[in-house]
Amino acid sequence: MSTTLDSVQISPRNHHTMRQNHLDAEEEVEMSLLEEDDRRLAAAGFVDGNGHLEAKHKVPLSAEDKRAMTLLCVLYLIQGVPLGLALGSIPFILREHLSYSQLAVFTLSAYPYSLKLLWSPIVDAVYFPSLGRRKSWIIPMQTIIGSLMFWMSFSVQELMDNASEHVIGLTFVFTTLVFIAATQDIAVDGWALTLLSEENLSYASTCQTIGLNTGFFASFTVFLALNSDAFSQKWGIPVLSLGTYLRFWSIICFSVTIWLTFFQKERKEIPREGATSITGVYKTIWSIVKLKHVQSTLLMHLFAKIGWAAHDAATSLKIVEKGLGKEDLAVAVLIDFPFQILGGYLAARWSRGDRPLRPWIWAFWPRLGFVLVGAIIVWQFPKPPISTGFFFFLIVQNLFGSFAGTIQFVGITAFHTRISDPVIGGTYMTLLNTFTNLGGTWPKYFVLKAVDFFSIATCEVSDAGSSLTVKAAECVSEHGKAQCSDLGGTCITERDGYYLTTGICLGVAVITLVTFILPTARRLQALPVSKWRIYT
Repeated sequence: MSTTLDSVQISPRNHHTMRQNHLDAEEEVEMSLLEEDDRRLAAAGFVDGNGHLEAKHKVPLSAEDKRAMTLLCVLYLIQGVPLGLALGSIPFILREHLSYSQLAVFTLSAYPYSLKLLWSPIVDAVYFPSLGRRKSWIIPMQTIIGSLMFWMSFSVQELMDNASEHVIGLTFVFTTLVFIAATQDIAVDGWALTLLSEENLSYASTCQTIGLNTGFFASFTVFLALNSDAFSQKWGIPVLSLGTYLRFWSIICFSVTIWLTFFQKERKEIPREGATSITGVYKTIWSIVKLKHVQSTLLMHLFAKIGWAAHDAATSLKIVEKGLGKEDLAVAVLIDFPFQILGGYLAARWSRGDRPLRPWIWAFWPRLGFVLVGAIIVWQFPKPPISTGFFFFLIVQNLFGSFAGTIQFVGITAFHTRISDPVIGGTYMTLLNTFTNLGGTWPKYFVLKAVDFFSIATCEVSDAGSSLTVKAAECVSEHGKAQCSDLGGTCITERDGYYLTTGICLGVAVITLVTFILPTARRLQALPVSKWRIYT
């Protein structure tokens, strides 16, 4: 089977010779990889003459690394476009038509991106050597993404117009799109480990930040603004429909795929027996998961994002519900885009060396603080039209909050890149990124359900001088308001469950942060890279 280290000849050290006579073929590969890892660390400046781990010297980016970074940014951009639709603009467009509980069902479309570990060994192990280990998957997946978006461009608007009746259909369509994008991401993550030089691997997270954010903001910020009637009338431009937007990106996707097929070469990998078989990779994953420090890492990821789960899932929806125009929200998010790119660059520099989790740890408390500020903004949100001063404050709060999020994202991705084994690079990275993504995905469904659960809504019906109060399911969606209107009443939210849900998330976050997450993160980043490899 092919591996990403086949160009390196591995020569076991003398003091392991006797022991290796008793190892089987698979164990020999694992031991050799461990020794090769030590050699590469020493060559890169991680290990001093006494075998101790130390920070490596920073070297300038080569022309080859710059070309590789450009390619990675483009590939991550392609997967960012469907994610920006499924996780960004579509929920905002559907907000007027669906309750928070119905929106919770649609959030399930993001789950494939958080569960890609289940099929990542297949992506790592099955490929056509003549085409390339990573291109064997990237090319067909991008072809499917382009084809699916082109097909959706002619039918998705009908589902959107009757969203309350087609929640399941919409969820299925976007789940499929995210599933294909997640499969492409597995291959791109693995390719990043061999495209970039060893000393500049931390810039893989910068490429992911730039590419994903650009695609995400194009589908969220730019599309949301251009799809707005108010924005269109203000600037005298036609409204951009969802169908037109999907057709545009399908053409871009096809163009990049054609260029990748005929003009981008991938290093030829020499097969090595047993190194990347499907069953072998699954066994390797299980061996990795059995390591105590890996278990601590995965558990840390599952709880690390609870603090801002309610903020990410509901705060922007609440602000729009309070009266902020979708186009104004898009402008606020657009302004912070260059700062996210800057944050990605700074975090990549801070993450180099023997403390890659440093920016991730530092950004925790500020990010929780901005979550609290966001809840206060929703509570004190003025009646429209809002003043320029308040809108500026809203932009600043969003800017600093997203900047802290970018710092954390790049920091944790750089840590994953540093400890991942290139032989199963896509799978190892995906194992770690799966639990990182899952930590932000699994709470969203329950958070949106909790907002409706903790809310108290009533329908006040006035008739001939008397009034009757009837309990209502919710006063958020058009359907909920219409039910009360049919009775001749007014739908009123007496208690908004958003605030209680946000408070619960913040409380759980502070407790877990102090007692578990921060001590665990500091302990994990102090481990040498060799401890993250599998050996006997």
